[in-house]
Amino acid sequence: MILSRTSLLLAAASAAAVVVASAAGEAVPEADDVAPPPPSDDGASAPADDPEIEFRHFTAYPSNMTCAADEHALPFNNQIRGVNLGGWMVLEPWITPSLFYQFLGGDENSVAMDHYSFCEVLGPEEGNKQLQRHWKTWVTEEIIKNLAGSGAVNSLRVPVGDFMFEPYGPYVGCTDGALDYVDTLLDWARSYGLSVLLDVHTQKDSQNGFDNSGQTLGFQWTSGLSTYPRDLTTFQHWPIRSANWMGTFDPKSINYTDVNHDNIAHSLKVIEGLVERYGGHPAVLGVEPVNEPWELTPLHLLKRFYWDAYLIVKKKAPYWKFIMHDSFRFTPETWGGFMKGCPDRALDTHIYQAWDDPASRLTFYNGACAAKKQIALMEREFGPVVVGEWSLATDNCAMWLNGFNDNLPGFPRSPCKYIPCSEPYMGTDQPGTPVDVGKPIQASCSPSGPYGTGMSGPSFGLCPVDRDWMTERYNRGESGNEWMSSPPEAPRGRDGTDEVMTLLAHKKINAFSVIGHGFYFWNFRTDLYNPQWSYMLALERGWIPKGNLNDEKITNSCHREDTGAFVCEANRGAPEDAVRNGMQYALEEEDKDSSYISGLEGENLYEEADTVFDAFWNAHRARGATCDFGGAATLAEVNKTHTEDFFTDDYFNVLEVNEFPAWKIVVYSILGVIVGGLAGFTAAMKMSPKFSRAVRSTQMLRPVTSSRVFRQSFGNLIEAGFTGIDNDNRPLPRR
Repeated sequence: MILSRTSLLLAAASAAAVVVASAAGEAVPEADDVAPPPPSDDGASAPADDPEIEFRHFTAYPSNMTCAADEHALPFNNQIRGVNLGGWMVLEPWITPSLFYQFLGGDENSVAMDHYSFCEVLGPEEGNKQLQRHWKTWVTEEIIKNLAGSGAVNSLRVPVGDFMFEPYGPYVGCTDGALDYVDTLLDWARSYGLSVLLDVHTQKDSQNGFDNSGQTLGFQWTSGLSTYPRDLTTFQHWPIRSANWMGTFDPKSINYTDVNHDNIAHSLKVIEGLVERYGGHPAVLGVEPVNEPWELTPLHLLKRFYWDAYLIVKKKAPYWKFIMHDSFRFTPETWGGFMKGCPDRALDTHIYQAWDDPASRLTFYNGACAAKKQIALMEREFGPVVVGEWSLATDNCAMWLNGFNDNLPGFPRSPCKYIPCSEPYMGTDQPGTPVDVGKPIQASCSPSGPYGTGMSGPSFGLCPVDRDWMTERYNRGESGNEWMSSPPEAPRGRDGTDEVMTLLAHKKINAFSVIGHGFYFWNFRTDLYNPQWSYMLALERGWIPKGNLNDEKITNSCHREDTGAFVCEANRGAPEDAVRNGMQYALEEEDKDSSYISGLEGENLYEEADTVFDAFWNAHRARGATCDFGGAATLAEVNKTHTEDFFTDDYFNVLEVNEFPAWKIVVYSILGVIVGGLAGFTAAMKMSPKFSRAVRSTQMLRPVTSSRVFRQSFGNLIEAGFTGIDNDNRPLPRR
C-alpha cells in the first residue's frame, strides 16, 4: 500500500530532524526536548510562525508536536475494562506451547522460538496450514460471547503483526489470511457490544528483542562450544539481547550507532494500511502503533514516530483513540506535556509483579495499590492512562515465560509447581503433541535440547505453572513469609491461592480503574492451566467477579494501603470554553441546570468547575466515569487519614492452628496413652469381676497382684472370698 502524501512528508520531516551518526560509528545523540513556547490565548503551545495542519476537530503544530483548538468530539469519559487476545495473531511460545512442542529436540536449522522463526523453519505452506488451524481454535465466537456475557469486559486489545499489513521475509505466504480472521473478530465484537484496540505488537528487526516482538533478537547458537555432554544444542539470548527497529544497537556502548529510516517508514506504512482497512469499522476503539519499545529506544525518535503516526490516524479515523506505550519509562519527566492539547491520546503502561522478588502477600498488596499514586501523577502531568497489560502472577514460573526453553539468569526465584501438560487446544493433529511423558526436561529425541541460559520446559509430561499460596496461620502472623519456604503445591487444606488472588485482583482493579482510565488484563486464556495469566480462568475461579467490577470489596480494597485521597478538579491549563463544555456535560447528564455557567469566567469558573467535576466523578466513578471531561479536569491528591478502620479488605479465611514442637507432640501422646490406659484398667477392674480375676490369675502379673500396694489400692475391687492363687493357679484357702 502506498503512503499518502501527508504521511510521506511527515516521514521526510522526521528523517531531516534526526542527527545521523557518522561513518565512524558515532552514537546517535539523544535530542533534548524543545522547550515549548508560552501558551497562546486558547491554551495551545504554538508559535505564531509554526506551519499548522488543520484537522476536523483540532489544529496540529508539527514543530513542537502540540495541538490547539481541540473540540474533543469524543471525550475519554468511560473506563476500559478489557482483556488482551494475546498469542493469536502474534505467536508467543509461553502462551501456546502446543504450537512449539514440535521444535523440542531440534538443532540450529530446525528450531523455532518466535513467530519469525516459526514461519522460517516450517516454510509458507506448512506454516500457514498450522496457523490457520491455530487461528480458528484459539479465538472463537463462543469465547467472545462469554467474555461479553461476564459483565466484566467491555473492550478487547488485539495484538496484530506489522507483517500482516506489509509482509516481509519468512512471513510472506506464511501469514496469508490472518486479516480475514481479524475482520471476523471485529464483527463479533460489534455484535456483542465490545470495542477493540488494535495493538501493533511487532516491528521489523524487533523493537525490544523479545519473542513478543515477532523476532527474538540478540541471539547466538553456542552448540559448538558444548563439548560435554556431547550432542547438546545450546544457545544464549538474554545476555546479548538487542533491538534494531530504529537503528543498529551497539551493546558495548549501550547506544545506537545509526538510524534505520527504512524501518521507521515501514512502520508508518503499516499504520496507514491499518487505518485504510479498519478506519470505518464501528467496533474499533483506536490503535496502539507499537507495543513495548524497549527502554533504550532513542526517545526523540520514538516521540517523532508517535507524532507522525498520530497525524496519519487522525486524518482518516478522526474519532479513534491513539494509545502510546511508555517505553518502560512511566515518568512525568519523560511524557509530561508531550502532544499537549491533542485529542484522544492516551498513555499505556504495563504493570506486572511476576518479575518481583519473592515476598509476602502484604508486599504484593501494597505494590498493587501503590500504582494508584503514579497513575494519578501521570494522569495529571500527561493525561489519560490505560494499564494495557497486567496479570495476577506473583512469580516467574509460567513455562517459557522468558522464552522458548530458556529463562532469565537467576529465574525462577522459587521452586515451581508442576501439573500435567494440557492436551493440544487445536486438536491431536498438531505435530509434537502431546508431550512425551517418558522424556525429561527439554528433551524430545536425541540430541536433546535446545538449552538456553536458564531452565523451563516440560518434563515427563509435567509442565511448570505458578506456585500456590499457603493459607495463613494466626500464630505466624499475616506477613505471608511462610509462603517462600513452603512447597510450590499447597498440601490439602492449606491452599490459600483463591483467597490471595481474589484480594490481589480487587486491589489491582481498584488501582487501575478507580483513578486511571482502565485496563486490559494479559491474557484472555492460556494453553496450560494457569489462571494467574488467564482472565477466563480467573473469572471461573471467582478471583475476578462476574457482572460487576464496582463491588464495594473492590472500590474499598485499597483503603489500608492508601496514604491519601484524590479529588477531581478543573485543569487550570485548559481553555475556559473546554471547562464550560465539561461542566455542561456533567450537569446535563444529571438533569441539572447549566445555564449559569455561561456567566462565569476566570477563577470563579474554575472554582465552580472544581465542585461540579468532583461531585460528578465521585457519584459516577464506580460505574466507570473518569476525571477527564474532555481534558478540562484532572486529579489532585489530598492528604487524608482514616481514624477508624471502617472498611474491611480481608475477604479470606485465616487458618487458626496452635503449633507445637515435634518433641512436645511425642511426649503428650505418650502421656495420653498412659493416662488413658490406667483409666481404662481401673474401670475394667471395677466393672468386671471376671477381668479382675483374670488379672490376678495371670502368672506374669503375680508379683504385682500379690503385693501389698496392689491389694491396698484395689482391695475393694477383689471378689469376696478371693485371697489369691497358688503356683498351680488354684485359689488360696481363706485365712
